[in-house]
Amino acid sequence: MPGPRLFEPLTIDGLTLANRIVIAPMCQYSAVDGCMTDWHLIHLGQLALSGAGLLTIEAAAVVPEGRITYADVGLYDDATQAAMGKTLDSIRRHSDMPIGIQLAHAGRKASTDLPWRGGAHIAPGSDKSWQTVAPSALAFGTDDTPPLALDREGLARVRDAFVASAKRAADLELDLVQLHGAHGYLLHQFLSPLSNRRDDDYGGSLENRMRFPLEVFDAVRSVFPAGKPVTMRLSGTDWVDGGWGVEDSVAFSQALEARGCSAIHVSSGGLDAGQQIPVGPSYQVPLARAVKRAVGIPVVAVGLITEPEQAEAIVGTGDADMIALARTILYEPHWPWRAAAALGGTVVAPNQYLRSQPRQYKDLLQPPAKR
Repeated sequence: MPGPRLFEPLTIDGLTLANRIVIAPMCQYSAVDGCMTDWHLIHLGQLALSGAGLLTIEAAAVVPEGRITYADVGLYDDATQAAMGKTLDSIRRHSDMPIGIQLAHAGRKASTDLPWRGGAHIAPGSDKSWQTVAPSALAFGTDDTPPLALDREGLARVRDAFVASAKRAADLELDLVQLHGAHGYLLHQFLSPLSNRRDDDYGGSLENRMRFPLEVFDAVRSVFPAGKPVTMRLSGTDWVDGGWGVEDSVAFSQALEARGCSAIHVSSGGLDAGQQIPVGPSYQVPLARAVKRAVGIPVVAVGLITEPEQAEAIVGTGDADMIALARTILYEPHWPWRAAAALGGTVVAPNQYLRSQPRQYKDLLQPPAKR
């Protein structure tokens, strides 16, 4: 009798995942001048022991002004790279889980305060703020300082910054790069007609609005090592009339596939305050399903996936190839253990934890491979 699909290995380009459970990138707003701190070691370290197939580092800004907040992680200079490298070295001594990174630029949604302090935009003039940039000079919030519209030189600087960060990710021997094209950040701002009102080659038609994100993808793919995946996270819809929609996401995903994209991670929303999101269990899975039907590369579903049987149904029916967890795995850091017990799968656990295995689940926890 075949085992659960959720615990079948999956190979993406040259990277083999032990199962179909992905830990999504989750901003922690706990960096100092873009540098990871002990908090990131604790946070990422526990997730690296969870038994999931892949751990993704939170959105790492490619330039300081691309950070969402002044406490965001960056990967844009020697200091940020060294801090991340120190964290990774500690984690890798105790876990063989593949680790990827999400590279990002927040665009007009940058220069904000910490979420637990309200998350409001901080206007230029404070030592914790800066002038934002975007495709067009349209602010996200009605009280926000408008961004500056990127000119051709600005576009080149942003693209080159993504390339430089991807090279740093390669130097850190990260296993995967994900480009953040979702949640209303810069690449998504170019895609959506609600935020992109340009009248040059980067605005107007769908083809033009996709141009800059595709140029960034091409540039990153050209410098990240062959055989290591470069993926894209996108918002399947803006949840706003007249905005980016699922048909656009399908077209964008097909264009990415044609350029060698390794996988598509389908989320939604984040671009417009007027969004109306029908939140509920698996509410974004139909978006992933639409993309999955249109491409031949792996697709990741995410969003209120909380139960093992729910996750198994998503991959078992072919709606997606993987499921991603964020809040769920923060609340229950060993969720993959529970899923393996419920579905009849196995997970890798540290030797120190093997004796925690319940007797009724013999061989549920597998020791790590010998080094």
